[in-house]
Amino acid sequence: MLRTLIREAAAEGSFDRGLAADTPAAIEFFARLKRALVCGYFVEEDPKTGRVESVAVPGYVFWPDDRNSSTLPVGFGLFRALEGGYELWLAGLEFGRRGGGHGRALLDALFDTPPGKKTWVVRIPRGSRYGAMVQHLLKSYGFDHAGDTVHLRWFVRQSAPTHIAASVRNAVGTQAPMN
Repeated sequence: MLRTLIREAAAEGSFDRGLAADTPAAIEFFARLKRALVCGYFVEEDPKTGRVESVAVPGYVFWPDDRNSSTLPVGFGLFRALEGGYELWLAGLEFGRRGGGHGRALLDALFDTPPGKKTWVVRIPRGSRYGAMVQHLLKSYGFDHAGDTVHLRWFVRQSAPTHIAASVRNAVGTQAPMN
């Protein structure tokens, strides 16, 4: 289910477009995602220290109120641990469920989880046709636009610890977006 949602969203620009095909990078991404879903962690190199570390990646699936767990979920969210909180790292909703309040319901459910309550950072692809809608929704959860990089638009929650907000703003300020 996640692979299908991610591939469809990648094809329309809501995720990295390279994930829509069976490229070596996409195959590696989905293998890492599968490992993260099985054990709840990514293993990656810390860019500051060069050490290989485990990073918590809690995940959730979403059913609208009129469905139950005997049917397939229609959305998901994965959080990525960062110092003192989380980033909403990856989230998706079935295309047929977009609009009609389902995106808000998905975000309500995700931000009501323990990691969701401590989510300080969200990033969305700048080329997504749903970007403006997601940006509007994020504002209602207390997220401000922090800046843009070549491919991403970054948001920081107003209640984020000062050092996290400053770190994100500094990082996006050092990368000029392409117009």
